[in-house]
Amino acid sequence: MKQIKRKSDCPINFALEIFGDRWTFLIVRDLMFKGKHFYGEFLTSEEGIATNILSDRLSLLEGNGIVNRSSDPSHKQKIKYSLTQKGIDLVPLLVEFIMWSAKYDKDSAVDLTFVKSVKRDKVGLIAEICKGLFEELDVS
Repeated sequence: MKQIKRKSDCPINFALEIFGDRWTFLIVRDLMFKGKHFYGEFLTSEEGIATNILSDRLSLLEGNGIVNRSSDPSHKQKIKYSLTQKGIDLVPLLVEFIMWSAKYDKDSAVDLTFVKSVKRDKVGLIAEICKGLFEELDVS
């Protein structure tokens, strides 16, 4: 598991030490919103992550307690990745990223139904997303 040597105790630096590149949040996005759990599934994402980067970022996320890896019950040699409580706690942040992009990127592929749901009841939607992710944890 990959651990990071901190450069400072600044709270923004702390987050950037983990999420300071594009790939890390995209892996979290895939776990959170796209139902991906296996190495090969992450490789099929449209952004085209390289295998060495994917392996490194999964190790980073695991080492920082954001993802958990376990054997897949249906295929013991397959590794399944899932968000931990610490990872699920990122839901509000990713929802805000989506809303910010929806507001400022005219070419964003944002789901307009999702945007309407956030505007109607952000707290309720976040709770619903988190509940679904917690249920995945209980099944794993």
